[in-house]
Amino acid sequence: MRTSMRRKNQALTQEECIAVLQRGTSGVLAVTGEGDYPYAVPLSYVYSNSKLYFHCAASGYKLEAIARNPKVSFCVIDQDQVVPEEYTTYFRSVIIFGQARILTNSDEKKAALKQLAIRFNPAHPEGADEEINERLDAVCIVEIIIEAMSGKEAKELRKNR
Repeated sequence: MRTSMRRKNQALTQEECIAVLQRGTSGVLAVTGEGDYPYAVPLSYVYSNSKLYFHCAASGYKLEAIARNPKVSFCVIDQDQVVPEEYTTYFRSVIIFGQARILTNSDEKKAALKQLAIRFNPAHPEGADEEINERLDAVCIVEIIIEAMSGKEAKELRKNR
């Protein structure tokens, strides 16, 4: 896995990367698909306790790919402002590399689902438990254990700090 960056002056610190992951609500998961072709799919996630979690159906192509090879990457775009007059974009993004693990323990699944519920419906956390208990057996939760992380932003954004 390559995490070194050519333009180090545009690199985000680990703290800045974590802030991007905490702000974000969606990203793109990349797995190794059939025939070693990359397969990338957008999905919603939550960052918690230095890991990423997402839910999905109990079967499907991404789960088959993870079963074959649990090594994944995940990209979150925090900012992408097109600046036509400068022929550029003011961007900020983070990419992580890690190992995906399908959670099978009910307590782990509930804890991850609770984090997702709070992330996406913070105003009504009281309704989460009922929803989680109703759907626990039908939903699959994937945890990504982060092994490496890097972030980058446009030099124009770095100047404005």
